[in-house]
Amino acid sequence: MLLLISPDGAEEALDCAQAAEHLDIVDVKKPDEGSLGANFPWVIREIRAAVPAHKPVSATVGDVPYKPGTVAQAALGAAVSGATYIKVGLYGCTTPGQAVDVMRGVVRAVKEYRSDALVVASGYADAHRVGCVNPLALPDIAHRSGCDAAMLDTAIKDGTRLFDHVPPDICAQFVQHAHEAGLLAALAGSVKAGDLGELARIETDIVGVRGAVCEGGDRNSGRIRPELVAAFRAEMDRHVQAHAAAATAG
Repeated sequence: MLLLISPDGAEEALDCAQAAEHLDIVDVKKPDEGSLGANFPWVIREIRAAVPAHKPVSATVGDVPYKPGTVAQAALGAAVSGATYIKVGLYGCTTPGQAVDVMRGVVRAVKEYRSDALVVASGYADAHRVGCVNPLALPDIAHRSGCDAAMLDTAIKDGTRLFDHVPPDICAQFVQHAHEAGLLAALAGSVKAGDLGELARIETDIVGVRGAVCEGGDRNSGRIRPELVAAFRAEMDRHVQAHAAAATAG
């Protein structure tokens, strides 16, 4: 599994840089603008400059409306600013068709600029609370639109978690469907260390966290701490190794 950490600015990105050996992707978002809130282009550039060059940077485009042209331009802006993973939160899409429209525009805009960039179609485990597209439709949406990955997060950050809305066995179906379509599967949403056993069992490709590696577990007022990143990664690796050993023994 790859570990994705989301600093909220260049200062926290420097903390991530101190823990660079323990993480795989540095994610740029603006938490006060939503679950997948977009940060400014200059912040993406600052974070890109702050972390080691060999560590990829991802950037969220926002909890976007059903406006394919607007979203395509925003996604291109993230790529131009230095992001190699472009994440789009399909907040305003109520049907798979709308979601495919948005993501096709994003894929074309991003890939014409940088063919090796990875486009991530992101949905919400708690979609029923905000009226957006069914989360289990995401792998098919991502596949139909030419994306590289499908992701689930939570839209409303009120202490409820990914598994509160989509139980592990259903998340396993999400991961399986993504893999069958040739996609990476990413899971996030108030993920804690205690969730890592299940995430390893269902063979998640990317785990996204923020609060779990912040002081006091607070994604809003807590700051990312390098030692918490290191501890989380150690626990993640332990579960991955245990799952691999069990699979070999079986």
